[in-house]
Amino acid sequence: MGSGTRRTLAKVALVAAAVLAGTTVGTPPAAADGPGVGTPTIVTLGDSYISGEAGRWAGNSNSSSTLVDALGATAYFDNVSNTAETIPGCHRSKAAEVFIGGGVNGVNLACSGARTATRTGSSFKPGIDFYDSGAGQVGQAKALQAFAGTANVKMVVLSIGGNDFNFADIVQTCVTNFLLSPSWLPNYCYDDASVSGNFSKTNVTARTTAIKNAILNVRTAMTNAGYSTSQYRIVVQNYPSPVPPAAGFRYSQSGYTRQSVGGCGFWNRDADWANTTALATINRAVANAVAQAGGNAVLLDVAAALNGRRLCENTVGLLEEKGLASWQSTGAVDRTEWVSQIRTLSTVSGPYQVQESLHPSYWGELALRNCVRQAYNGGSPRGGRCTRSATGLNASGEPVMTLA
Repeated sequence: MGSGTRRTLAKVALVAAAVLAGTTVGTPPAAADGPGVGTPTIVTLGDSYISGEAGRWAGNSNSSSTLVDALGATAYFDNVSNTAETIPGCHRSKAAEVFIGGGVNGVNLACSGARTATRTGSSFKPGIDFYDSGAGQVGQAKALQAFAGTANVKMVVLSIGGNDFNFADIVQTCVTNFLLSPSWLPNYCYDDASVSGNFSKTNVTARTTAIKNAILNVRTAMTNAGYSTSQYRIVVQNYPSPVPPAAGFRYSQSGYTRQSVGGCGFWNRDADWANTTALATINRAVANAVAQAGGNAVLLDVAAALNGRRLCENTVGLLEEKGLASWQSTGAVDRTEWVSQIRTLSTVSGPYQVQESLHPSYWGELALRNCVRQAYNGGSPRGGRCTRSATGLNASGEPVMTLA
C-alpha cells in the first residue's frame, strides 16, 4: 500500500505522551532518561494502521470530497519542508496517533504496506529489521537505532503483522466475490483457499514468530543505541475491527448498495468471519508474540476501539445520510464513520486513493491517539484495553476514549 525510494528521519514537534499498553502488567515507575536525554520522545513503527493511512478524511460522503477533507493535499507530507513524503506511499499523516502533544516529541517511522521484513523492488517497504541498501533505504529497526542514540525515547509503539497475513489481498477478494455473485447464490471469500490458507495453523505459527522477531529487533535497536530495557518500553498495538458483524450493517446484502453506496462490500457471512475468525486470529498472534518476546514489551488492545463508528455500521452514516454539511458540523464525530470506505481501481476518483480503504480515518486516528496518550500515563507507561466511552470530543479535539 505505498512505494518509495529514499528514507530520512523526519522529526515532528507536537507530541506529548506515548502509547503503552499491556496484558497483565501494572503501572511501572517512570523510566530514567535515555542516551540522548532531553525532551521525552515517542517513536511509532509498523504499517498503515499506525502510519496514519486515511488520516486525511473525516467521515465518508458520496458527494464532494471537500466535505470530508480534514487535512488537505499535504496530509501525508512528512519531510522537513512539508513538501512531500520521505518515502512515497508511506502515508504518515498529520493525524497519526503518535502526535499526542503536551511536551513530548513524536517521530513516525511507520510505513503503509510494511511487513515484518523489508521488501525492495519497485516499491520499497521498510520492515522491522536492519536492512540497509547503502543508498539511503533502511529498515525501520535500523532507522530507530540511528534516531534513538541522539534522542530520549521513552516509548516505541509498534503495529505489525496485518500485511504478513495478506490483509489487503483478503479484502480485495471479499469485495470482488461480493460484486461478482448474486445474493441468492453468494460466493463467500472466507472459504476461498487464497484466503483461508492465511489462517492455517502452520501459517499462524510462522506469522506469530515473525511478529515476535520484529519486537526483538526493536529491542536490539534500542540496546544498540545505548538504552537499558528499563529506560523505555515497547508497546505493541493490535488491530481494530473496521466493519461490524452482519447484524450491525445499515445496508442490506441484497443488491450492491453495500459497495456502491457504503463502500463496504462484504457478504454477511464474510463480515461475521472477518470479526470472529480473521481479526481474532491476527490479534491473538500479536498477543502471543508479545508474550513470547516478554521483557519490556506490552500490548495495547484496540480491537474494539472503533465499535459503534465502524464502516457501514447502523449507528452512524454518510454525511448526507445524517444531514451534515461537512465534517466540521456539530456532532459529526458521533454521527459519521471513523473508517474510510473501500475503494476499487474502477471506482476511485479525485483525491481518494485505493490504499486508504478500510483504515481508521481522521476521527479514528484521533481516537487511537487518545488511547496512546492515556497509555503513556505521564511518563509511566501502562498497558490496557482502549474503548470509546462517551460522545463528543475532549479538550484536545479527540473522541472520548477510556484505557482500562
